[in-house]
Amino acid sequence: MTNREPVPEGAWWAATGDDPWAAPQPAPAQQPDRGEPSPHPEAATQPVPPPATQPWQAPRTQPPYGQPPYAQPQYAQPPYAQPQYAQPYPPLPPVGPHLPGHAPYDGRPIPWAAAPLPAPAPAPVRRGLPAAAVVVLSVVLALVAGLVGGALGYGAARRSDDGTARALPAVSGRATPPRPPGSVAAIAADLLERVVSVQVSDGSGSGIIIRGDGYVLTNNHVIAEARSGGPVRVVFQDGSKAAATIVGADASYDLAVLRVRTGRTLPTATLGDSSAVVVGDPVIAVGSPLGLSGTVTTGIVSALDRPVTAGSSGGGGCGSSSSSYYSAIQTDAAINPGNSGGPLVDAQGDVIGINSAISSLGGSEGQQTGSIGLGFAIPSNQAKRIAEEIIRNGVAVHPVLGVAIDCAYTGEGARLQSVTAGAARSAGLRAGDVVTAVDGRQVADSQELIVAIRAHVPGETVTVAYRRGSGTGSARVVLGRQRGS
Repeated sequence: MTNREPVPEGAWWAATGDDPWAAPQPAPAQQPDRGEPSPHPEAATQPVPPPATQPWQAPRTQPPYGQPPYAQPQYAQPPYAQPQYAQPYPPLPPVGPHLPGHAPYDGRPIPWAAAPLPAPAPAPVRRGLPAAAVVVLSVVLALVAGLVGGALGYGAARRSDDGTARALPAVSGRATPPRPPGSVAAIAADLLERVVSVQVSDGSGSGIIIRGDGYVLTNNHVIAEARSGGPVRVVFQDGSKAAATIVGADASYDLAVLRVRTGRTLPTATLGDSSAVVVGDPVIAVGSPLGLSGTVTTGIVSALDRPVTAGSSGGGGCGSSSSSYYSAIQTDAAINPGNSGGPLVDAQGDVIGINSAISSLGGSEGQQTGSIGLGFAIPSNQAKRIAEEIIRNGVAVHPVLGVAIDCAYTGEGARLQSVTAGAARSAGLRAGDVVTAVDGRQVADSQELIVAIRAHVPGETVTVAYRRGSGTGSARVVLGRQRGS
């Protein structure tokens, strides 16, 4: 695709209560109580006693989101939550005339709705209009009706000289003009046919066609439940479906490769260079959030090298094989459950990341949350390497430092519990050393050390800064290799 310049990014009324055509009437001695004070009380008006009944109250069994109704907003910052997978969205149940994806109204009070107003008191009986007023009113109404009817009639049709009615010409359909190359619309139109929905028995996600012979890249957590033998199906943009097989998956990188056989060459997405991305670059996310295939959202790159650890909600400790660790691209493009496995692309339409996780403000365990502008994508350079190894060998290999981490350590940095024989020991690292940085990148805890190492490839040399007792040091270590699961 060609380069382009970056693209920048009811009223309420109150009923009068009286007939506007009625003759002026003296004010009644006491106005019916309508359950609320008059906004502009008159000095001569006597106060109205409150009604005998108590005002309606919301049921105590359903407070809105754990706060009293109409409570003042709290401004305390909630604790930061670990990023969550943008979970595969469960299949939507059949819906009625209500909005898709929303449960029908079950008759219970809506906690944030206004309390029902008390029934209005009967309106005061008005005296009849004088006969003269009736005549004048009739004439005015007739005149208005005639003007309106004449205007409508003239707007609906025009008459020719011979008196024959002639309908106004209909607007002919016009083809949608092409969008400029490099625009969001042009990129989306080209990309949509290269993105698929991935369906398993317990939900759905997204995927990217990376080879014309049917290889699809997605997240491991999208198809994890099907790895034991469940069905996997791919749905293309045109609505056609195909069964898919799992070529391989890697939970540590949260990536998986599928294979579909359609008998035709499929259009493929281009995996770009994620190392060329900078903060502020415009990006586009495509996928099937909440099961809505072909959804396109836009944003920017908000941050780079964001340490992300996701999964292993049941425990397993740091370095658990059931957790994923990667140095992510952060974006404010809307990413929701179902976007997992879909592409994050740059202004040229090249894939720079695989959407994988979102961060939320909290919620009960297992509860799905939506976008708050904190989405995370696996860099395309890392995804490309893992995908190629899975296609070639069925598994990927991981870089390892050759140490065991003390997961119980809570200080700054990552403390080494033991050092295995190999490059790390030869470089001078010892048990008890606290790693504080890798290649100049600060390490705050054990998980950040894992993320920093996983950002490299086996065989690369990294510089490890550490603290030993009251002193500091550094070591150059050649990363080893370990077969993935």
